[in-house]
Amino acid sequence: MELVCVEDFEQQADRKLEKSAKDYYKSGAGDQFTLGLNREAFKRLRLRPRCLRDVSQLDISTTILGHQQKWPLGIAPTAMQKMAHPDGEIGNARAAGKAGSIFILSTLSTTSLEDLSAGAPDTTKWFQLYIYKDRSLTEKVVRRAEKANFKALVLTIDAPIFGHRRNDVRNKFSLPSHLCLANFQGEQANGVITEGGSGINEYVASQFDASITWKDIAWLKQLTHLPIVVKGVLTAEDAVLAREFGCAGIIVSNHGARQIDTVPASIEALPEIVRAVGEDLVVMLDGGIMQGNDIFKALALGAKTVFIGRPAVYGLAYNGQKGVEQLLGVLRKDFEITMALTGCQTLADIKPAMVTHESTYSKL
Repeated sequence: MELVCVEDFEQQADRKLEKSAKDYYKSGAGDQFTLGLNREAFKRLRLRPRCLRDVSQLDISTTILGHQQKWPLGIAPTAMQKMAHPDGEIGNARAAGKAGSIFILSTLSTTSLEDLSAGAPDTTKWFQLYIYKDRSLTEKVVRRAEKANFKALVLTIDAPIFGHRRNDVRNKFSLPSHLCLANFQGEQANGVITEGGSGINEYVASQFDASITWKDIAWLKQLTHLPIVVKGVLTAEDAVLAREFGCAGIIVSNHGARQIDTVPASIEALPEIVRAVGEDLVVMLDGGIMQGNDIFKALALGAKTVFIGRPAVYGLAYNGQKGVEQLLGVLRKDFEITMALTGCQTLADIKPAMVTHESTYSKL
């Protein structure tokens, strides 16, 4: 059977992933209310298509932080991708490059910055970063990202500690022994060398710093020439602070609903953030993107591009790099269909008035 939507790839991945890996990738925090809401909130938005417009030639290209992209979708940072398939992060990044998409490498990856750079040289790559208790460790990682030709730093700001993911606790989740957090191999902390497996996991977990504040972004900004994108913003107030502290962009995100439950879906939080800073910063979104009209809705509400995390992992689990290429092709085709059927030839034709909440019609 031909795979024609993200759900088809998800079903295939469910058959192939080990239970602990599947639960790790798919779980949310708490009761997982927001996990479901990330998808459901898109369904509560209605499209208002325009007709009798020339859509014989579509141009869906865009420029993000100075880099030309073939379309407004990239791949979000997702940890430990070799649990899904041996191609891992390199396969995912190569697929993104072929599709003309940005790939964001997770700090907690099973492929190092250097190996990813060598393995996917033609892909626009960003690096997802945490600020650690050991600031020298943070600085070392930043220098490696610069040297490896990454184009931006994506600072995750919604994880001073990890959220409570019940399935991971039940499964006593740990990284399989044949894999490692590749960006920390051989790192030295307080005189102790961490060489693999659980030792690295414990070392990295111990480095998460619950004391960081916006002032640490000022420290990071003076440390690097790379643009800083903050990921995990859900309020206008924090968006304004991101602007004040010199960030180049924002990813509106609830961390895949993995940090704290009952926060809004990313798409619900997007409008207030766009109103607050959308003229000054590049506003982007991840969370809940499952089809082409989800991409369209996010752009109509002010996002410049969107990112997918879990769907790319589903493609990877299904058939490695080729599976991700296939999944991205399905999403691109679906987005192009949405563009044509809403009367939009270019991304500039997508207007806020083309999306409205379902309550608009329930009042009639």
